[in-house]
Amino acid sequence: MFTGIVEEIGTVSSVQQGPHSLKLAIRCHKVLEDVKKGDSIAVNGVCLTVSDFSADQFTADVMPETVKSTTLHTLRTGSRLNLERAMAANGRFGGHFVSGHVDGTGEIIRIRRHDNAIYMEIAIPPELSVYLIPKGSVTVDGTSLTIFEVTENGFVISLIPVTQEDSIVGAKKAGEQVNVECDMLAKYMEKLLAKKEEKAVGGVTMETLAANGFLS
Repeated sequence: MFTGIVEEIGTVSSVQQGPHSLKLAIRCHKVLEDVKKGDSIAVNGVCLTVSDFSADQFTADVMPETVKSTTLHTLRTGSRLNLERAMAANGRFGGHFVSGHVDGTGEIIRIRRHDNAIYMEIAIPPELSVYLIPKGSVTVDGTSLTIFEVTENGFVISLIPVTQEDSIVGAKKAGEQVNVECDMLAKYMEKLLAKKEEKAVGGVTMETLAANGFLS
């Protein structure tokens, strides 16, 4: 579990390409302070497992499904990354519930600056729009953000100066792809409501009507 509060901006030191997979080496410092093999670290919002580490970097394997469904396949040596360790049980919860399981990728289609804020419009797959509400939460490249506006094709976020400085999102350009994870609570709610509706519809059959005297 993560919070979407970026701890550090790391840098890709190497990318090993497999037929459909990747092996990343990521240079960083803060997230290595208490690292162990097998730990989870969110890399641009994607939960990856530490396979090895040294004093100044860690490596992680990216399986084919993750390569296909996230932006990690676009990484090159020197690419900058948002990094966050899994939340400690005694940690302060500053963002929102983030699983590190990306729902899809979005495309930045418009950027404008207003005073000290950067407004960024992101287009997403239509099936994700059900999870968006104004002032709700969304994760973009691992950064917990508030939805400023819901649009026909996606949503608008507003980046305050500290987010512009402490994550890679503020440096993104129009046309770039980002990892998007929708609010976990919204997804659970949709699942629960769908189950209730399914039971309500599926529970009324010819047999139950007959058993309760509604059919002669």
